[in-house]
Amino acid sequence: QVQLVESGGGLVQAGASLRLSCAASGRTSATYAMGWFRQASGKEREFVAAISSDGNTRTITSMKGRFTISRDYAKNTVYLQMNSLKPEDTAVYYCAADPQFARMGPWYAGTSNLEIWGQGTLVTVSS
Repeated sequence: QVQLVESGGGLVQAGASLRLSCAASGRTSATYAMGWFRQASGKEREFVAAISSDGNTRTITSMKGRFTISRDYAKNTVYLQMNSLKPEDTAVYYCAADPQFARMGPWYAGTSNLEIWGQGTLVTVSS
């Protein structure tokens, strides 16, 4: 069973950068696609970015150029580098893992359709 632990959230000012980490444990973690999602207060959880087991990436169009997903296979960790943060980026950011990269995208069908979720890390961007 894969388990995920996110870290790196916090309170920052607009324009700042943060790097979120998601550490995965479990025998099959390297074969899973990993992704980042976020949920702002009162809104549904939305896709941010994903990376496949062999390094292909997918990022929602509105965040391309500001958010970058990467993966360290040796550390079983996925990162989300977030630059030029805006107040509207304020949300709880969740890491997810699933055997199928195709399930991770703006079309993702809800939390029950991805196998593993982390507990989330709060990012607050002040103006």
